[in-house]
Amino acid sequence: MAFGSYKTIGAVVKEFQITYTESDFVEPLPFMVSDYFREDLQLMMREGVVDNSEFAICENLIYPLLKEVWKHYRSKFLLWSHQSLNYDEKLSGFPEYILARRSPLGKVVFDRPYFMLVEAKQDNFESAWGQCIAEMIAAQRLNAELDIPIFGITSNGDRWQFGKLEKKTFTRNATFFSIQEIDKLAAVINYIFHECELQLDAISDRVAA
Repeated sequence: MAFGSYKTIGAVVKEFQITYTESDFVEPLPFMVSDYFREDLQLMMREGVVDNSEFAICENLIYPLLKEVWKHYRSKFLLWSHQSLNYDEKLSGFPEYILARRSPLGKVVFDRPYFMLVEAKQDNFESAWGQCIAEMIAAQRLNAELDIPIFGITSNGDRWQFGKLEKKTFTRNATFFSIQEIDKLAAVINYIFHECELQLDAISDRVAA
């Protein structure tokens, strides 16, 4: 059973005995969106075909914004696109995007720990979260002894939702964000990246000790 087989939040939390909660855990961290990025995004949304498929949503709306923030964290992380993530036959597939540690062996190595999973869906957030939570569980199990929160993002391009998995509890951020308010959305994504950076630094400190 691949990630895409999980069509609802209820199905995945029941099968893996995950507790579901909602709260506003996100604390937006201001991010300076470049004028070039802002103007290019506005042009694409006004003149381009940006949401006629999940592929279009990923290429035109999700990845460009993730990349804009990732560039500030690129010394520590790699942002992988449609990379195979395989824990077992139930938890396997190709998440849209995965944020992982930059391997000391170079950018060609897909290395754990995995910190964030991203799924795109055309106006079906129930299915998107069912799939994304399954991916988050796989990442958590692959991280094994590294007991760190796993973050998740689902989006239809316009609306973005955020969640995190800590041990056996999944929390969905109660507030949604829109690409129409790019500064607020970028600040939330920046918060997620910063939290991942703090976790990675803590892991490095433990190893060094």
